[in-house]
Amino acid sequence: MQVKDMTVEELKALIRQTVAETLGEFIDDPDSGLALKAEVRQQLIDSLQETEAGIRGVPAQEVAKKLGLDW
Repeated sequence: MQVKDMTVEELKALIRQTVAETLGEFIDDPDSGLALKAEVRQQLIDSLQETEAGIRGVPAQEVAKKLGLDW
């Protein structure tokens, strides 16, 4: 079927389906279901605990400067 032969409702349905599929491709997490290495998991836990304790990390401006980026 060609677009010219579609009713307004059929065209709207096609557009909705296309938009939903496209958004799904952007939103889906390709790493979903994969396990973290124990070392990475522990680093994340440590980072969260430090943040909760008020310990600040390296400022973004400092990281950008070290990488030669303009901030």
